[in-house]
Amino acid sequence: MTSYGICIQTRMAVWDLSVSVEELGPEAPPLKISVTSDLHIGGVILKVVEKSQIKKDWSDHALWWEQKQQWLLKPSWTLDKCGIHADARLCLTPQHKPLRLVMPSGIILRMRVCFSSPVFRTVMGICKLLNIRRPEELSLLWPVEEKKKKKDKDVGEEVYDITCAPLTSSEICLFCFVLKSLLRWLDSSRSLLQQGVKENYKLLLRLKYYTFHDIIPQADVVRLTQLYEQARWAILLEEIECTEEEMMVFAALQYHIGKVSLTEQIVASCPAMEDLDSALQCLEVKMEGESSADDMLVTTTVNLTFMTNIFVVSPFFRPKRLTLKGYKQYWFTFKDTTISYYKSKEESSKEPIQQINLKGCEVAPDVSVAGQKFCIRLLIPGPEGMNEVYLCCEHEQQYSRWMAACRLASKGKTLADSSFSSEVQSIQSFLAMQKTTPTNNTAQTDESINTHSLVSPRYQKKYKPKQLTPRILEAYQNVAQLSLTDAIQKFLQIWQALPDFGLSYIVVRFKGCRKDEVLGIANNRLIRIDLSVGDVVKTWRYNTMRQWNVNWDIKQVAIEFDGNVNIAFSCVTADCKIVHEYIGGYIFMSTRSREQSDTLNEELFHKLTGGHEAL
Repeated sequence: MTSYGICIQTRMAVWDLSVSVEELGPEAPPLKISVTSDLHIGGVILKVVEKSQIKKDWSDHALWWEQKQQWLLKPSWTLDKCGIHADARLCLTPQHKPLRLVMPSGIILRMRVCFSSPVFRTVMGICKLLNIRRPEELSLLWPVEEKKKKKDKDVGEEVYDITCAPLTSSEICLFCFVLKSLLRWLDSSRSLLQQGVKENYKLLLRLKYYTFHDIIPQADVVRLTQLYEQARWAILLEEIECTEEEMMVFAALQYHIGKVSLTEQIVASCPAMEDLDSALQCLEVKMEGESSADDMLVTTTVNLTFMTNIFVVSPFFRPKRLTLKGYKQYWFTFKDTTISYYKSKEESSKEPIQQINLKGCEVAPDVSVAGQKFCIRLLIPGPEGMNEVYLCCEHEQQYSRWMAACRLASKGKTLADSSFSSEVQSIQSFLAMQKTTPTNNTAQTDESINTHSLVSPRYQKKYKPKQLTPRILEAYQNVAQLSLTDAIQKFLQIWQALPDFGLSYIVVRFKGCRKDEVLGIANNRLIRIDLSVGDVVKTWRYNTMRQWNVNWDIKQVAIEFDGNVNIAFSCVTADCKIVHEYIGGYIFMSTRSREQSDTLNEELFHKLTGGHEAL
């Protein structure tokens, strides 16, 4: 008996797939190619290229699936694995396309960027071309639509086209690009095309995360310029509050920077700039204070002979915002990183009324030299959020020493630290800038100063140019000797010292509440703010966060903190993905260190900012 083996070969069904080719033009009909379900994506591209009969370099092209709004970037995957059937509408298009980027200075750059990568990686490519280090601190957002006036109908915008050449230098443009409060950040985990960005669209390149890591003036010329321009417009557009004295200092620094930038370039002012711990401490915003074992071995008791006023917002009482009622006078001592206060000097040998450890706290100035107000604002971590403490000093010498001591203590350093004296001098030089120094110099009546480009609209309405000019020039006398680099860094230092620095605001509604409130997002904490009066209701630090979740169905963010503290809220003026990305992004920023290489852990960033599950 003879047995036979029978081999049956099953042929895959052949069907037509429609693919548009961008190079053929928008009016050209899609090309139809015959395919089978086991044909891989690379084979589809090859068939389309052959049928188009266009000879060119196709290496940058990829398939875009219009219905699914997704790129097909894995050439080895088959049509069946991708889920593509005959009704799919595909387009063969370049992955890199021109985009108009609006810089903080207002300059518009036209450059080729990647439309197929996540925005996070696209920003990395942009920053590499522009020579901007630490691209993780920046992102892209949609511009606010502006109503054009009739007289501006035919006015064209000036665009610097760098699609074919790298940017070799940064230029400063002196026109205002108006930024509104509700900005639309792009999703960092999705590509430009997935978010509706098309070729030659206009996007803003802005600093998103206010954590300036490892700034080196020699290597960060463009980065420093970007920071300065973004800070400058935030002040001029009143996106951040400042006092009148601070505004005059900002105006004087802008005037000085505008003058010296004509003849100088940003460079390191001295070899000491290599010591970033001391020279650039004003440009470092950290999530937690650093501590050193050697520092903690030194026990220094310093009784600064002064009486200071204090009030504690929580848990003792909650005064109205910006009111000085409720201040009481106490005797203070400073030991290690802890302040203690007593009813009087005579009782300082007894048990203190309270001791406050400043390690990890937030320190901010609340100063008016003209009004002789020298206060220190402290945010002390507590089990249920942050306690707000104000120290009110009697004069600037006292304030300088206590402010320096508080700043060091927040980083876990004692008064024995070698940087204490330089910190005091830095604070005193900042106070000196706010003092008026009238001179008989003819420059006091210089009418060439454009005061409207130096101060915010509030002060343009309050004072006439002939009143602003002498005040700006008086403040200018205190900064006229600074180099361009030092002037920019001084501007950034004062900007960072403002109470509302680095806060991004989103209107939310907390679970169980019937009214909208404001959520302030900082580099190390979340702040709940009463929308009607502007009072801070509660503050939570990231380092007490156990986990956070986003319910994507009902668009609600839920966060659990230490001590069984749970909050939940929905976003009113923005997508909850923005809040999720801010929190995860700031936690990612806190993982960076100077010892690490410049290679970013992109996987960790997307895990913290793009995932839908709890941390």
